[in-house]
Amino acid sequence: MKETNANAIGVTKSNSFGLMKFAFFLALLKFILPYLIQNAIYEPHRDEFLFLAEGQHLSWGYLEAPPIMSMLAYFTNIMGGSLFWIKLWPSLFGSLTYLMVARLILSFGGEMFALLLGFLPFVFGYFMHVHFMFQPNFLEVFFWTMMAYGLTLYIQSGKPIGLYVMGIAFGLGMMSKYSVAFFALSLLIGLALSKERKIFLNKHLYFSILIGVAIFLPNIIWQWQHGFPVIYHMKELQRQQLEKVSRSGFLIDQLLFNFPCVYLWITGWYWVSFTKPGKPYRFIGWAIALAISLLVAGRGKSYYGMGAYPILFAFGSVYLEKWTAGRLKYLRYVLVSFSVIFGLFLDSISLPFLPPRQLANYYAGNPLIRKMGFLRWEDQKDHLLPQDFADMLAWKEMTDKIAKVYRSLDSNEKARSIIDCDNYGIEGAVNYYGAGYDLAPLMGHGANFLLWVPQDFYKENVLILATDDRNEIHADFIKQFRSAMVIDSITNIYAREFGSYIILLKYPSDEFRLFWRSYYETLKIKTNTF
Repeated sequence: MKETNANAIGVTKSNSFGLMKFAFFLALLKFILPYLIQNAIYEPHRDEFLFLAEGQHLSWGYLEAPPIMSMLAYFTNIMGGSLFWIKLWPSLFGSLTYLMVARLILSFGGEMFALLLGFLPFVFGYFMHVHFMFQPNFLEVFFWTMMAYGLTLYIQSGKPIGLYVMGIAFGLGMMSKYSVAFFALSLLIGLALSKERKIFLNKHLYFSILIGVAIFLPNIIWQWQHGFPVIYHMKELQRQQLEKVSRSGFLIDQLLFNFPCVYLWITGWYWVSFTKPGKPYRFIGWAIALAISLLVAGRGKSYYGMGAYPILFAFGSVYLEKWTAGRLKYLRYVLVSFSVIFGLFLDSISLPFLPPRQLANYYAGNPLIRKMGFLRWEDQKDHLLPQDFADMLAWKEMTDKIAKVYRSLDSNEKARSIIDCDNYGIEGAVNYYGAGYDLAPLMGHGANFLLWVPQDFYKENVLILATDDRNEIHADFIKQFRSAMVIDSITNIYAREFGSYIILLKYPSDEFRLFWRSYYETLKIKTNTF
């Protein structure tokens, strides 16, 4: 079947050592590029701080995500936790994702130009951003691709190894991000709708699925033991963020994010969905259409669908290489030039290649960027920088100022103090930078930090409060302390935490202590974690 499909699209099969060397060279280039981009002034992202903190508390589950990210963070912490090691994982998995695409290209008889075409989306488009951030998205893209890759190998060869690749990818994917289930379900439905439905008679399909479930089982058990907090987290995500997501905006972003290589993934989807040679793989076209439809219906964030594209890059690259052979060879220069020109523009928007002031000036001088929505945050307002970049600033400033307040206390107050942070970004930053200051115990309201609140926190007499809510200084609970003083605030205007207060509170009333304890117990009940 493999030989027939390769010949059907008119491509000479070649798996030469030279082509493999070229593919590995491109993968190495993909790995190195993120290290050449980030300006040194930027710090880890708030999400990266969270996973680094979870890496200090290894578990089979967490409130907001499965455990693989935190396991990678564990090794990152062992290696020192610097930005170099934080960026290692997305860079590595980005390269591995491309190598899967390259392997598929070669299996369909693609040669050097096809390998180059398949590489372009990974460096000229939103994938550079995905493979720059230590967030679950790079794993999601990898395992979506690996599932489709495994099924494609099975269709090509008829050997069950491809099914087991798919099953392992499903299990590890579910241990990385729960949305992997969307694509797994879509693939099964796509198979049922295609002539490849005979796969459901193959016992190896069910064995592979059982392997995937076995890999994922420890997290299922953890969720069951803790009352399935993922359900609460998904409800909160829907209420706080996803309800504001525009369905039409999701579809527009699919085009924008992948616009530099739009010809490539559209060609890939056309080939797999409508051509005779692509018929054995038509289930992938169905699966991608269904997965995107589910994300639109559920108001998914735009980047949730990025895992659908790498497999299309492989199909499109081989088809376009064949189509542009001979008299149309000049079109190859047009395609590559198109990707480079528009890709460099998109990369300049989605990557922090300049210091904040220069970057803000660059954005201000390009009205198109604002119209494209890249400066719109979750509050649906436009700001000076994209939200992800603003989330990489002022964390050390925050920790330094908290440490300064802590050092101002006498020895008795230090022994009876606690640091309260009201979002997981501040909590993670203080956890990351605070190790060098020997600070008071840390407590927080957000994400998995709720699980690590000191047991007798309500008995402490001194509270250093870091809050991004400017109305906090007018809150009624402030009056429950004998002494309350705003000590400092975040002054970096480009940071998402700009204006956040650091408040020193001393000697709470007994009434507040009871309220404080009750408040945290209520949170624990809501999240079903205790």
